Formats: sequence, structure tokens, C-alpha cells
Amino acid sequence: MTPAPVTVVGIGADGWPGLAPASRAALRHADVIIGGPRQLGLLPGDCAGERVAWPSPLRPAVPGLLAAHEGRRVCVLASGDPMFFGIGRTLAEIVGEERLDVLPHPSSASYACARLGWALHDTEVVSLVGRPLAALTAALHDGRRLLLLSAGAGTPAEVAALLRERGYGPSPLTVLEQLGGDRERRVEGTADAWPHPPGDPLNVIAVDCRRAPGAPRLPLTPGLPDDAYDHDGQLTKRHVRAVTLATLAPAPGELLWDVGGGSGSIGIEWMRTHPSCRAVSVERDPVRAGRVARNAEALGVPGLRVVTGTAPGALAGLPTPDAVFVGGGLTAPGMLEACWEALPRGGRLVANTVTLESEALLTEWYRAHGGELTRLAVSHAVPVGGFTGWRAAMPVTQWAVVRP
Repeated sequence: MTPAPVTVVGIGADGWPGLAPASRAALRHADVIIGGPRQLGLLPGDCAGERVAWPSPLRPAVPGLLAAHEGRRVCVLASGDPMFFGIGRTLAEIVGEERLDVLPHPSSASYACARLGWALHDTEVVSLVGRPLAALTAALHDGRRLLLLSAGAGTPAEVAALLRERGYGPSPLTVLEQLGGDRERRVEGTADAWPHPPGDPLNVIAVDCRRAPGAPRLPLTPGLPDDAYDHDGQLTKRHVRAVTLATLAPAPGELLWDVGGGSGSIGIEWMRTHPSCRAVSVERDPVRAGRVARNAEALGVPGLRVVTGTAPGALAGLPTPDAVFVGGGLTAPGMLEACWEALPRGGRLVANTVTLESEALLTEWYRAHGGELTRLAVSHAVPVGGFTGWRAAMPVTQWAVVRP
């Protein structure tokens, strides 16, 4: 027997009066209505179905809760558009897309852009609900407009503090509370001088990004300035890093192993190429591992996973990578073998070295597996007395290969 569909109804701050006829009918005929306490409280008495509040944590409870009401007409309440940073995605993953009947309401982003006169398709939306505030850093670019889905009443002040810290203090902020409801309110200010106390927890924050004079400019392309990182010298330098990331060729949703993390630059810049890119940095030195985590947070990718341990042993049990970068420890017994075996078909392996011993090893693997062997040499202009000359950095040998 085909399981009954699960109806997902989006509801806004305007509550029952703002619902379309189809949404009202679904709620009136439901045997069970599942939602947050605030959402359930917006329903009138003639919605006679059993009301069930979501437990916390929510996601682990979803399968059992739905199974407990199998065979009954189930409605799930969601804020705004259920498929826009909402419960709809979780339900689709758990019960299957084919079982969902989604009745959306305008999202908070649609309401906010309508109030501000901003084009929604030109505005980046960043959710801070259940996510680290530091993730906002990667979206900060002069002239960009952002909508932030707030985690609560204190989020606007936290955002203002982060903007000041990251050099975006002049940015105008607009907090839009209870969008679409009777208690809708708008407060404004700048991050440098945010004057407002905490307001309504149901809010969206609009940021018109303005970089302060002299604040660092961090592009999206690989090759951030070396001084963007806290490091002890264990850092893939800017120009070699840019070539290495281009060779690794990140794509949305892919996972990188950064083996021998150092300061974390390769994994960090891999993740900065797209919000869905993931990386694991493996670093044997605990001090450096802590530095990798701090650099990741400062540069807007706090989701970088840091594993403290010595490879190849520390690689056991990690999720299958789409690409592997080896920046240190190449001559450790079994290192390249473990990385090669971990790759799926079509996976990429890139290894850099400056030593003759590791270069000889890469040459052997190049002969056995093909790929591309490249020497990267970078020189910088420096003063030579009253003149200018070239100072060469240590050349880097790079082997890149795709597993057939």
C-alpha cells in the first residue's frame, strides 16, 4: 500500500488570515498537525486535528514521529516557504519527494525584498539559524546586498559586531521584524553604531555591505594574500596556492582531503569557492591544527573539519573524497598509497613538494600512473642596493593525476 502523503503548509507572521484557501482546507481536514508551538498557536479552534509540537533536536525525531501517525492525514506547519531553508528539505530527504504535498507561503526573503525594493535574484541569502555566525564572513563583499535569516533577538547585535571586526563597520543594517504580521516593525542603523536593543526574535537582517577604508579585500578566487592567514611559515604561498586550487578544480558539493594542513589554506580556499564545498584538514601538530580551525573561522568557512593526527593512519574512516591534496608527509610509508586507494573513479590527486626525496617519489608515481608533473618557480622583485632584482622562492614540484 502506498503511504499517505504528508502535506506541508507554509504559514507566516500573518497567521490564519494570510493562508490561501487550499492551505486552510488542508489544516481543517488534517487528523494530525505537527509544528512549532508558535506556529500551532496561530491556528483557530476549528482545526480539530491533534496538535503535536516538534521535539528538540528535531531531525532525529522526524522518522519516528511520522511513523507513529502512519495512516492518518498529517499536516506539517512550516515558516514561510517550507522549501526555502525550511523543514521541507528534511522531510523530502526522510519520506521522499513523491510523498510531499507542499503549500508554500511567501518566504521572509520575498517579504524583505518587497519592503526594501531590492531584487531578490540579486540578493544573497545567508541562514544563521543553527549555523555559526562566522559563516557570514565569506559573503562579505563591498557593494553586495545580503539577507540574513536570524537565529533570534540577539542576532542583529552579533552581526553588527562581526561586521565591525571584519572591516565592514560602515555597512547599513535594516532589521525587519514579524514580516507580514500585525506587529511588523523596521529598525535601521550601521554596524559601527548599532543603537538598538534586542527586539522580536522573528526577524530578518538586511546588510548593504560597505567595506571600511583600508580593510582587507578578500576575493573569491584562489590565492588570498598570505597575510590573510595566521601561520608559522607552514603555508602554501599565494601564487602556488592559486595554481594548486586550479588544478584541484573544486565543484559544488565536492569533498577535499587536505593532508598536511599546515595553516589550512588549501582546504579553506577550496571551501570558499562555493558554499556547498566541504573539506577535511589533517594535521599532526595540535598547535597547527588549532591554527587551521581559527583561520577557517576568520575566513568564513567554520565548517572545515580539522582532524589532528598523523597520516596515513589518521585518514582511516574519513568520508570518501572527490579530491586529495598532499602538502606534507609525502615520504611517510603508505601515504600516497592510502590517498590513491581512497579516491573513487574520476577522483583527483594533487601533491606538492620542495624536496628532492619527495620529488623522486612523485616521479615514480608519475611513471606508474601518468598525470601531469609540473615545476612551479616564482620570483619576486626586491631592492638590490639602489636597484631592483629578482629573488626566487624555492621551486615547487607538483604532480596532478585523475584516477581512471
